[in-house]
Amino acid sequence: MNKNLLNPEIQEFISKNTDTDVVSLLLKKPFFVGASNKELAQQIVSRKKTKTKLPTWYNTPNIYFPDKLHIEQASSEITAKYKATLVSGNSLVDVTGGFGVDTYFFSLKIDNVQHCETNRNLSEIVAHNFKVFGRKNISIIPGDGLVFLEKSQFGFDWVYLDPSRRNDQKGKVFFLKDCFPNVIEHLDLLFKKSNNVMLKTSPILDMSVGMNELRFVKEIHIVALKNEVKELLWILQAGFDGETTIKTVNFDQQKTDTFNFALQEEKKAVPNFSAPQNYLYEPNSAILKSGAFSLIAERYALGKIHKHSQLYTSKELKDFPGRAFRIEKVWPFSKKTMKALKLKKANITVRNFPHSVDAIRKRFNILSGGADYLFFTTHHNSEKIIIHCKK
Repeated sequence: MNKNLLNPEIQEFISKNTDTDVVSLLLKKPFFVGASNKELAQQIVSRKKTKTKLPTWYNTPNIYFPDKLHIEQASSEITAKYKATLVSGNSLVDVTGGFGVDTYFFSLKIDNVQHCETNRNLSEIVAHNFKVFGRKNISIIPGDGLVFLEKSQFGFDWVYLDPSRRNDQKGKVFFLKDCFPNVIEHLDLLFKKSNNVMLKTSPILDMSVGMNELRFVKEIHIVALKNEVKELLWILQAGFDGETTIKTVNFDQQKTDTFNFALQEEKKAVPNFSAPQNYLYEPNSAILKSGAFSLIAERYALGKIHKHSQLYTSKELKDFPGRAFRIEKVWPFSKKTMKALKLKKANITVRNFPHSVDAIRKRFNILSGGADYLFFTTHHNSEKIIIHCKK
């Protein structure tokens, strides 16, 4: 951490050059003594990455920014705030602190928070930023969080982990056993120090695999932002032997959709199958990740178009956690149909259909965009169909 970068004139330069071409900046003569153009460029690039993801950091003067990779790996403010709603008590240890976004929001809810980080430089940066924010209830532990836990004589109300999903070759990994630290190997230690563990994992982790590898899974939270699943949060409670609850949330600009259920509910749900009626529905990505394909139809009294399509229909418009469309017409899939549609531009979705979106666009010369939506799918009688919709 180069503290010269915190000089007022350098901070002003970084702030005023958010949109500058950093490549051209690197080719110029040094602007300041004690701070290289490469360091200036790194601050500018990393700061810009926080503009929408971490507005509190972006809009606060004198924040020191780490390498952009640490920004990319950090939680967004929206998802970090959500995590903070799940914890309570007086003490929490963030074993894998990183850039400290989750730690910061935990500290607004918990009296005493420990931030552990093996990267000493990053730990120093985080300590500086927390001072800027005035967070006096966070203790900075520069070192291995699991070693800190093992040596600690105290227990904690919560332990939080966000294992690194990159291996030594900087390749992405997705299985729990391949992440660092390997949570599965340290479950005994975690439960020795706390009755409550929150684990953040890759959004593409198979939930059935996680259920088999972890213990005492009380809740799984599937967190999506603008219809893209960002995180799986596993709430582990020592000794828990009840039924696991799945909680989905999708944060969007207009509204926040939630859909919660117990695993047995989905297993017992029996959907009604139906031909497309007046309205078509596509669940948000968090619900699709949850696998509640039958229960969503039952809860909202919708007809399911096909067992494997995950598209739903109704006569009357419903307030639905996902996208809703007015059905204009249903066509059998054929070359003749595509000519009759006479669409040069459309938004295309495929569900349980043998051809990809790209293949359909190329074959029928349809550009992306416009007010028309085409769903290529399979009817419950196994017929391939096109559902022409307006949003």
